[in-house]
Amino acid sequence: MINKKFLVTVAFLHLALYGFLFAGQEIKNSPFAVTYFQLENGLNVILSEDYSLPVVSVMVAYKVGSINEQPGKTGLSYLLENLMFQGSRNVGRMQHISFIQRIGGTLSARTDREKTMFFQTVSSNQMATVLWLEADRMNSLSISYTRVEQAKKAIIEEIKQKKSRNLFQNSTLLFDKLLFSDYIYYHPIIGEESDIRNISLKDVLDFHSTYYCPNNAVICITGNIDKQKTIYLIRKYFQSIPAGKPVPPISHSSQTHELTGKTESITNPLVSTPGFFLGYRISPPYSRDYYTMSVIEYLLLKGESSRLYQRLAKKERTAHKIEGGIKKIRNRAIFSFFVTSTNNYTRNRSKKAILSELNKLKSTIVSENELTKAKNLLKTAYIKRYSTSLGKAFFLIEKFLNNKDVQTIQDELNKYLEVTPTRIIGIANRYFNEKSILINIEIK
Repeated sequence: MINKKFLVTVAFLHLALYGFLFAGQEIKNSPFAVTYFQLENGLNVILSEDYSLPVVSVMVAYKVGSINEQPGKTGLSYLLENLMFQGSRNVGRMQHISFIQRIGGTLSARTDREKTMFFQTVSSNQMATVLWLEADRMNSLSISYTRVEQAKKAIIEEIKQKKSRNLFQNSTLLFDKLLFSDYIYYHPIIGEESDIRNISLKDVLDFHSTYYCPNNAVICITGNIDKQKTIYLIRKYFQSIPAGKPVPPISHSSQTHELTGKTESITNPLVSTPGFFLGYRISPPYSRDYYTMSVIEYLLLKGESSRLYQRLAKKERTAHKIEGGIKKIRNRAIFSFFVTSTNNYTRNRSKKAILSELNKLKSTIVSENELTKAKNLLKTAYIKRYSTSLGKAFFLIEKFLNNKDVQTIQDELNKYLEVTPTRIIGIANRYFNEKSILINIEIK
């Protein structure tokens, strides 16, 4: 992300065609072109030109997610994502979708713990339409009792469908609760059904006015753009939108509860195979230890050559499914494993195998060949994240919202690639300890 500190250095570019001045900054030392600026109403803007294809991706992200919700009010951010397609001053219900599809574009939206994103990819000559649509709903979203109730009904039905599809949902929530310990980190992003039923029109209006405003948003446009024309259009459609009130700080406990290690068992009559969750708290995202843990993630879990895939799925065949890795939310991160097996015997063998591989990491030097293979997979995945216009928009939004400087992309990649075998031993011993959370999933 480009930090606001960059605004102290301002370059004034004269746009002769449109007859006004623009304050902005090109970001140097980046693997791709990036320009950042901020409108007077606080809207952050990131542009990145790429002329390889005649398409443009436009993403608007609001820095709000389930982490901003309070107990009893869960699901508000997910509900607002739904309402953002229900019409605004100049756009009817669901017309945003039909407009984009009519011009041959694709679109979607996503809400997670920390942000809500709306994104579309269209041919480059249709960018103005997308900007107009996004500005209209940012400025004049239609929120009424009827639309809120319709959205609530749709989300409650979605919650029921998710429960019927994801038979491990309750055990996943318990697992996250024990590892993260703070309610805002583990409650369902979609919300609790009882909370959704009790959300009022006032709740929605208050939440919307607080978080869905220019000074809590960033727009990222990537692809085949004329930068000066794009700047003009952004100012034309977004400059007049009033800034909102200052966004309140996130309410949560500043300290995580100390883990002492815990094992629990859950009987789930709906599943036909037993399994388990195993998790550890690790260092905060983007700390020095975090980069080493990311390499360990690739050694253990990423790709068919990874240790656990080879051992549990290929060699011993004790696991139906083996998933896991790093999960990060704001300044907290965990490292977890999720395994399902045929029966209790193979489940327990899978568990012992994982602990065995962790002990190997803690005591045995990783070979240069294995480490190189893991780093190459990591590097490929890292670069692939910004290999398309939409992927680049996701990448830049994440950098921005995590206070990461785009100038340090290569430096960040190097931090992964500089991890040494001895460093892996030290970090594995530090975090893969007895302070783990284990949840056994039993069947009737």
